[in-house]
Amino acid sequence: MASLSVGYSAMLEQFAPQEAVALSAFAEENGFDGVMAADHFQPWVPQQGESSFVWAVLAALGERTNGNFGPGVTAPTFRWHPAMVAQASATLGAMYPGRHWLGLGSGEALNEHIVGQYWPEAHERISRMFEAVDIIKKLFAASLAGRDVKHAGPFYKLESTRLWTMPAVAPEILIATSGPVTAKRAGKTADGLITVEAPREKVAMLLSRFDEGARSVGRDPAAMTKVLQLHLSWAPTDEEARRNAVLEWPNGGMRFPKSDIRSPFEFEQMARMVRPEDFDGRMAISSDPDVHRRHIQSFADLGFDRIYLHNVGRNQREWIETFGRDVLPKLHR
Repeated sequence: MASLSVGYSAMLEQFAPQEAVALSAFAEENGFDGVMAADHFQPWVPQQGESSFVWAVLAALGERTNGNFGPGVTAPTFRWHPAMVAQASATLGAMYPGRHWLGLGSGEALNEHIVGQYWPEAHERISRMFEAVDIIKKLFAASLAGRDVKHAGPFYKLESTRLWTMPAVAPEILIATSGPVTAKRAGKTADGLITVEAPREKVAMLLSRFDEGARSVGRDPAAMTKVLQLHLSWAPTDEEARRNAVLEWPNGGMRFPKSDIRSPFEFEQMARMVRPEDFDGRMAISSDPDVHRRHIQSFADLGFDRIYLHNVGRNQREWIETFGRDVLPKLHR
């Protein structure tokens, strides 16, 4: 069984790119292993204040850190044609061999509607994602074999081409999901799964469906990567931790689907109704590092290989030092 890797979530929605990269390097110096950075065109709420270009930041992370890194996640379906995502990922894989992974999702209107396309229902978004995954996998495999590939499907076309810059081994493809049907398809299709915190029963169910999908096509789920992103709020006092959650990450307390909301200013209006108790069961909020350690460990025990942590407050360096000293050394799988 692989050991547990605990990485840092570089929140490009909250921090300018130079600061996000510097914080990622600082996290690595304090025992964090790897970096996840989201592909957002806009922040969730205006208070967060940033949203830099993830592919440029990932290249900088490759230079400034030594661990694994990837976009967690990007949508290869609306702003991006799958071929462009494949080229970006292959280039990072060639520049930083064995370190870069590719996290893919079905997208959110907040980021994807800006190109003016029709925003479809969830089932179509998921179908588009899996077709995009197929294109990316074809490009990776054909390019490694030194040949061209083409594609014509319900949503995308690709004329005969290949990726001329490729690593010796194609980047690992991880599919983000919070639903059982997509989790099962991911087990059949991808190299691994990414999900976010939810009630442990639901997370365990998603892992079970992923494993079921993998076994149905003769794959060994134990050899596949399982990634979790955990949002949390730590501060020196409980009061400050609660305040940080409500002010900086109110979207974490919104108990409804968010994929169809288009503007940070719409989220801002909804955030006025968020209270600290809305985070109960959705995010650990505490000044006690051991509360967070137990919470993280409870998810590690479900079988995740990598967990990326995001402390929602601006107190990043203080949190990184505290968790590097008091939490990370005590976690295990």
